[in-house]
Amino acid sequence: MRMSFGLEQKMVQKQVLAPRMIQSMEILQLPVLALQEKIEQEMNENPMLEVQEQEASDSEDSSQDEYDSRSDSEEEFVVEDGKDNADDFERLLEMDQQYPDTFDERPQRSSGQMEEDAERRMDALANVQSRPETLQDHLDHQLYELTIEPLVREWAERIISALDSNGYLTTNLEDLLPADADDELKDTAQEALHVVQSLDPAGVGARDLRECLLLQIDPSRMFYDELRTLIMNHLEDLRDNRLPQIQKATGFSIERIQAAWSELRRLDPKPGSIYNDSHVANVIPDLILDIDEDGRYVVQAEDRDIPQLRISNYYRERLSSPTATREEKEFIKRKLNAAQWLIDAIIQRQNTLSRVAQAIVDYQKDFIDNGPEHITPLKMQQIADQVGVHVTTVSRAVDDKYIQTPRGIFPLKAFFAGGTVNEAGEEVTWDQIRLRLQEVIDNEDKAKPLSDDDLVKKLKDDGLNVARRTVTKYRKKMGIPSSRQRRDWSKK
Repeated sequence: MRMSFGLEQKMVQKQVLAPRMIQSMEILQLPVLALQEKIEQEMNENPMLEVQEQEASDSEDSSQDEYDSRSDSEEEFVVEDGKDNADDFERLLEMDQQYPDTFDERPQRSSGQMEEDAERRMDALANVQSRPETLQDHLDHQLYELTIEPLVREWAERIISALDSNGYLTTNLEDLLPADADDELKDTAQEALHVVQSLDPAGVGARDLRECLLLQIDPSRMFYDELRTLIMNHLEDLRDNRLPQIQKATGFSIERIQAAWSELRRLDPKPGSIYNDSHVANVIPDLILDIDEDGRYVVQAEDRDIPQLRISNYYRERLSSPTATREEKEFIKRKLNAAQWLIDAIIQRQNTLSRVAQAIVDYQKDFIDNGPEHITPLKMQQIADQVGVHVTTVSRAVDDKYIQTPRGIFPLKAFFAGGTVNEAGEEVTWDQIRLRLQEVIDNEDKAKPLSDDDLVKKLKDDGLNVARRTVTKYRKKMGIPSSRQRRDWSKK
């Protein structure tokens, strides 16, 4: 292999995104809550930014009116295939070079601004949810009420701390003991484990599924003997619906096995999971869908929770003041430029988001009118072509965004669906195929459930040509067991 050193000139064509272009894309991608945090952060870092009150004078609103009056071509920066967007990039680069945002100093914030920041932080702390009770907390509280030997209590606390989120002791009890543990200490640890297993919820402290289920039954429970037999010896047979084998091995009738199985389903295989943090964050819609006087759906950006920003008049005047130093003016120019860019990016976000959402709603009117089962196949490229933006812009606009409709709140991504064409030449979404698959399975003869090949034939009778592997994939994703597992052995 030949190696050499030398200088070489090479001409390449690159498309470089200006920092402000990147910021504009990031702002577009942010949902409402994240945008609020971003604005809060920028206001803390940039004294040029102020929240515009509703009673602001016309002179204070002049800057905002100027942005609103801009045309779409002036407002949006779009990267399109086949176009170099030279004017947009040149303008962005010129502004970056003229006002490079690298000046770190900033003037001391006024006492009023600091007091306002403190109030916002206090409000945020007041709205923070208290920590929910964990499984360990719940068990420790019960343990505290018991009268037991101190050493047993100590080992019970150690076992509780070793439980996983579902309440299982996945570590061997011997591994918790010291290497030189004697028989007396082993007996103490075993007694402590029994104490933990006696606590609520039933089944906690088990080392496997069988032990967990056995801890939840007692002789007073209906079908106790059958339950104990099924748990000890036939969990795998139940999983695979092999009831005749269980009948042969136990002598129980099919009807009795099914009754005990129904009781078994009442037990909790993950008793500790109810104490897992199941908090679901509140969804704040970015868009509201209204109906105008003509009965047409109209999308409006939800901006009530987004602060309306403006440039500080004080710093505008300070910039032209003869007493301002050169360093002070340079600082103001840089921060003013950054503030202007943020305001532009927020307005651009609202504009782009509204246009994209309106195009989606116009396309999916049947979805809004009649429900998700009437969704029409739709790709992001179709919306991009209609709005006149790049498909990545649509992707960023719909990412983690929600719209409030007469049918409820939906993520914008829910309106996009792939599909196929049926024998009649009509477009059918995969969701509609899944709904039809569920309907066929619900109406099958449970004594002779349909195999995946039979399901393919049923769908074909409806004009839906779907491969067997696709049916199998959908069935598994929908949590539908195989034909063997769906069979009802009590029916002949």
